[in-house]
Amino acid sequence: MDTTPESYLDLFPLDAIVYLTPDSENVLEDIDPDKVYVLGGLVDESIHKQLTLRRAREQSLQTARLPIREYMVKAPNARNYHSETLAINQVFDVLCTYYETRSWPAALRAGVSSGKGYVLPETAEQ
Repeated sequence: MDTTPESYLDLFPLDAIVYLTPDSENVLEDIDPDKVYVLGGLVDESIHKQLTLRRAREQSLQTARLPIREYMVKAPNARNYHSETLAINQVFDVLCTYYETRSWPAALRAGVSSGKGYVLPETAEQ
């Protein structure tokens, strides 16, 4: 991995950048090796609702969200808590596992903790 103080906006063409945000209407169906995926990070999702989506729109970037709703179900829990907002390391784990396996269920199992309130359907049946 290379790090730089330069902005991704200066390093890559705008049409190659996909900003990952849980608020996007677009579902990430596959990883395109010609695209650059931006993983954002927020400390408190309740205070900064839709911040990453607004930032991406201000920069005229494509957006996508992980296919959590498409492959997972809401698990009953005492707090009735369900969140599609993941930490950067969880998103990275999901993307890496998907890239290796080409399986969204395997990738989401690897990166989405049960504390988020979502599980794979076969887990919910148990």
